[in-house]
Amino acid sequence: MTTRDDGYDDGFDEPTTTISQPDDFESRMADEPERWHSGLDLGLLVLRLVLGGTMVVHGLQKLFGWFGGPGIGGFADALESFGYTTQTTLLSWVTALAEVTGGALLVVGLFTPLGAAAVLGVAANIVFVKFGDGFFMGDGSGYEYELMLGAAAFALMFTGSGRIALDKNTPWRRNTLPFGFVGLVLAAAGSVVVLILCR
Repeated sequence: MTTRDDGYDDGFDEPTTTISQPDDFESRMADEPERWHSGLDLGLLVLRLVLGGTMVVHGLQKLFGWFGGPGIGGFADALESFGYTTQTTLLSWVTALAEVTGGALLVVGLFTPLGAAAVLGVAANIVFVKFGDGFFMGDGSGYEYELMLGAAAFALMFTGSGRIALDKNTPWRRNTLPFGFVGLVLAAAGSVVVLILCR
């Protein structure tokens, strides 16, 4: 019971309970980034497998003409139709290798910021050249598909691979933000160089 200044009892008890923290609270909070989060890690695994696998298949279409793809020569012709006027054969090789290598790195979760940067660089170039054709694919001219691929790569660049990956014990998985920015700079630089030299 508490007593007011006028001497009367107000009939209410002061709360006497306090919230105590376990002795190991600080150590548990320090370990929180390493705690297994099954939902997050499963989601990142699925995202990596789908995005990386898609890019590997697209790269193999360009490299070897597999899965109904155009091969290097056919893709070089396609690049010319998109306004790339110089070094289209070399650019075909660079694009195909970026897709296969970047996609494979994402699938296994190794050097994830670099793999995501390769995918983002390719997707950014395609969005740029298709931008004037509108957002929706329709007859295949829109950029919505490539935008989604690039957005997924961007997300993985900053979230990291998750724990179900070969990157599990690397600095770029434990501290994703600075390595994500490095990957972003590499992707942007690669896209700009291609657009300047080949268009």
